Amino acid sequence: MIKIGNKVLDNNVFLAPMAGITDIIYREIAIEKGCGLVYTEMVSAKALSYGNEKTKDLMKISKNEKPIAVQIFGNDKDVIAEIVSMLDENEDIFLIDINMGCPAPKLIKNGEGAALMLDPKKAGQIITEAKKRTSKPVTCKFRRGFKNGNETALEFAKQMESSGADLVTVHGRYRDQFYSGESDRKIIKNIKESLKIPVIANGDIFSGKDAINILKETNADGIMVARGAIGNPWIFEEIDASFKGIDYKGPTDNEKIELLIYHYNKAVDYYGEYRGVREMRKNVGWYLKGLDNNIRIKNMVNKVNQSEKVIKILKDYKSSFNESRSFDL
Repeated sequence: MIKIGNKVLDNNVFLAPMAGITDIIYREIAIEKGCGLVYTEMVSAKALSYGNEKTKDLMKISKNEKPIAVQIFGNDKDVIAEIVSMLDENEDIFLIDINMGCPAPKLIKNGEGAALMLDPKKAGQIITEAKKRTSKPVTCKFRRGFKNGNETALEFAKQMESSGADLVTVHGRYRDQFYSGESDRKIIKNIKESLKIPVIANGDIFSGKDAINILKETNADGIMVARGAIGNPWIFEEIDASFKGIDYKGPTDNEKIELLIYHYNKAVDYYGEYRGVREMRKNVGWYLKGLDNNIRIKNMVNKVNQSEKVIKILKDYKSSFNESRSFDL
């Protein structure tokens, strides 16, 4: 159990917000597999304030993906406060998270994402103004520091807490590292020991064992899974089993393809034929990673524009695990 502001969660395993990955379909599947809290893809506060329709689509929430957090980004405290006030009216939203850790050059150039770590006072003002506009928990996610070797996360975390943040999530890499090297866990431990609000550990969680180790090493209140969940929603089942001390065998090859087909059909139903087929191409590669002949199947799928043909390819591929089959279209 974890208390975040005025709300309580029974499950402290979260799915990180990932652009182009954690859409409404994947979030539903993550919840089905035991995730405790899912996050929307990162949403631009400025774009929302302009009424951008594409951005609004990122905010759509289904009844099957609760509890859910919305993550927004920006560097203007007034614009963010305006959006937070709007989000406060939506009872489906569990909490509002402000991104202060994204390393993408586009965001850095605009003074957003991880660039806010260079100006803790400004970041704190964003939190303070957001808190004034909502009764929901307001949280933020940031990194070990901006420049490699310049570890500023502890002081930054203290600033966020004093500014009113209800929880912080810490990724143990510098912005300059992006996702290379190893995520440092000592800084997360130091932050946990220094703050009274909950601290969530993020970085290099690819298995149930990783989940247990990061909690032991940091004493964090919970974990946020990112890349470890790409094409692998079963990781939430694995983590739950590990927490309970239960052996976990993982999905069979057949089960992987069955869930991929389920995911595929849901995506086509939601997005429509044209967009659904194209959105799912990357997911096919992720789900099939490590399986025999997966490159060949992925290449076949990428050449097909009809969902019916893709499903046939996948079903034939599934059958091939038990008998020799041809994959000619």
